Amino acid sequence: MSAGASGGAAATAPAASAVRTVLERCRAAGVQVVAIDGPSGSGKSTLADALVRAWPGRAPELVRLDDVYPGWTGLERVGAEVLRELVARRARGAVGTWRTWDWAAGRVGSVEHSRPGHPLIIEGCGAFAATSSVEAVAIWVEASPPVRKRRALARDAGAFDPYWDLWERQWRRYVARTVPARRADVRVRVAGA
Repeated sequence: MSAGASGGAAATAPAASAVRTVLERCRAAGVQVVAIDGPSGSGKSTLADALVRAWPGRAPELVRLDDVYPGWTGLERVGAEVLRELVARRARGAVGTWRTWDWAAGRVGSVEHSRPGHPLIIEGCGAFAATSSVEAVAIWVEASPPVRKRRALARDAGAFDPYWDLWERQWRRYVARTVPARRADVRVRVAGA
């Protein structure tokens, strides 16, 4: 099952049900890469954490794109970079890398390394672009715009507030260009909190 597959299963139940669905899909397809995509504030990180906890055997490595975006204007280019430097290298059996972003200093942080041979979860806005050329289970997480905005702005204690509109414009361009929801193998709809 590739990240480009369409006609995914809809999961509207709590995260436990979505986690079971994802694990079943990974097991059935023999897939060790999971991409969790969707708009900001939709619940991707919460689902990723639950999936890591529930994963049988060796826990997957979790790469959060929030740690990788090169600043507030970096959404559109992060997918290609993570695909090339991390995901594709691991798929070839080589060590993958990704550069962290130091949000406080506004510059590139450390270079992280990822060895192939164990499960990998890529979580964040643009995750489907970061896994587009490898076998992956693609999870689309969504919530209503008011719920998303409230959750995203509360999470970052005001740091995100001045950048919300800028990020949303990038997000809308990514969605218009790639239509990521169509590629989902599993869809998770988060109810209002």
